[in-house]
Amino acid sequence: MVQKNTEITNQYYITRQDSTESNARSYPRKFPFAIAKAQGSWIEDVEGNKYLDFLCGAGTLALGHNDPEVNQAMVDMLTGSLPLHTLDLTTPVKDEFVHTLLNLLPGELKNNAKIQFCSPCGTDAVDAALKLCKTATGRRTVIAFSGGYHGMGHGALACTGNLHAKEKVNSLMPDVNFFPYPYSYRCPFGLGGDAGVDAACAYFERMLKDPECGVAKPAAVILEPIQGEGGVIPAPVKFLQTVRRVTKELDIPMICDEIQCGFGRSGKFFAFEYADIVPDVILSSKAIGGSQPMAVVIYNKKLDVWEPGAHAGTFRGNQLAMKAGTIVMNRVSKPEFLAEVREKGEIFEKRMQEIKSKVSIIGDLRGKGLMRGIEFIDPKAPADSLGAKPACGEIAAKVQRKCFENKLVMEKGGRNGSVMRCLCALNISKEDLNKGLDIIEKVILEVDLEYK
Repeated sequence: MVQKNTEITNQYYITRQDSTESNARSYPRKFPFAIAKAQGSWIEDVEGNKYLDFLCGAGTLALGHNDPEVNQAMVDMLTGSLPLHTLDLTTPVKDEFVHTLLNLLPGELKNNAKIQFCSPCGTDAVDAALKLCKTATGRRTVIAFSGGYHGMGHGALACTGNLHAKEKVNSLMPDVNFFPYPYSYRCPFGLGGDAGVDAACAYFERMLKDPECGVAKPAAVILEPIQGEGGVIPAPVKFLQTVRRVTKELDIPMICDEIQCGFGRSGKFFAFEYADIVPDVILSSKAIGGSQPMAVVIYNKKLDVWEPGAHAGTFRGNQLAMKAGTIVMNRVSKPEFLAEVREKGEIFEKRMQEIKSKVSIIGDLRGKGLMRGIEFIDPKAPADSLGAKPACGEIAAKVQRKCFENKLVMEKGGRNGSVMRCLCALNISKEDLNKGLDIIEKVILEVDLEYK
């Protein structure tokens, strides 16, 4: 029997969740509350406490919670006898979604693209793209990058860098080869800066062109233009351009995983646009469904050699997601909207640089647009050869917990969980953005005192 409202607390729901849901759940362990309401950049728990949301469904809610235009469009569908589940049959809603998306594609892909609707999460798009490229090329190997995150399915997890997620899962997809991803603060070559980027570019090209490199010619190269779970690490322009040039020269499909960094998150509609390149395959999920489940693979039609039924998914016809996603695309793709995302990103960067100058626990600040990362370090530990001190997940966890206590929801990631990540709504007001930054500053100054 459900308790009376006067008796319901966050702990009531957390206890019930603990007794019924999988041990794999993660967010409730960091944010022990039950959400009752949400609007824009704010959420409210069952006890009436209000929180700023800098997580927004891990970047899914590009326009925040319960955007009025998005919600009204879905209400109209629900009350208008329109189909909601159509497998891969077409509808006017789907047709509008498809052509809106195709018209936003860059360069030669705009008039040469096909779309594969998948089951409704990003990991499904990854697995579909791997199948597509293997089928089209007849090859078996895949190149991925250290620090990359592509999902939790067997194929997607095999391409993910995080070892902890994989160590207890046997027989993941074989033939995945990992290459170093430029990360200036913790350069895999021990060089940093432009020298580290040059080394990553040279290593990638020389290895793939070496007949005795030991790596078979791959069916695909998959990367995130901005690594998300890996710690908000943007790929340098030169690196993306090198990967694109080399993969073209060798006729290897390039897959850009834009599941988290795409749809305006970086200040460009697609993050790879900063490098002025066009990949063969784009993966999109999260924000593309306008808050509803949706995942698609967008690819050059030269790869479209699948036979009917070669890839499927029961929920690939989510009409609510297509309607909502069309609205998100139309709004987020406007130049003035993207310019505002970049401007807000600069506000975040400037404030964080000011905070960093006052404390010893921040090692690095990274990101583009409103995809931002704050890497925490142990200030008392010795630095490495590049001057970087060890990543400190303990400090990041303290900052995250104290932010929550101060009514701000933020997630962490990166090596050893040391990076706090901002994935706030793209249309967040500057007032709310600064409120969140005020909380972050207050918390970081408090935590820093513990390490003086």
